[in-house]
Amino acid sequence: MRRGCISLGEVVCTGCNNTVPYPERYLAVDEENGKEVDKGTTVHYCVECALKKGYASYKEEKGERILTFLP
Repeated sequence: MRRGCISLGEVVCTGCNNTVPYPERYLAVDEENGKEVDKGTTVHYCVECALKKGYASYKEEKGERILTFLP
């Protein structure tokens, strides 16, 4: 299950091991063996790592470019 969140400055990205600064967005997703599952271990990804893994994307809406974590 994917959850888009706002960092309080205490979140560490599982992909790159960098701290996600306040108030940046990050993704919390349940994974098992690197695959998304309904119930599993919760991992955290910064926006860049979420984009690389394919969990996030940009879309055009009303003339604006919007980041989405939804499939």
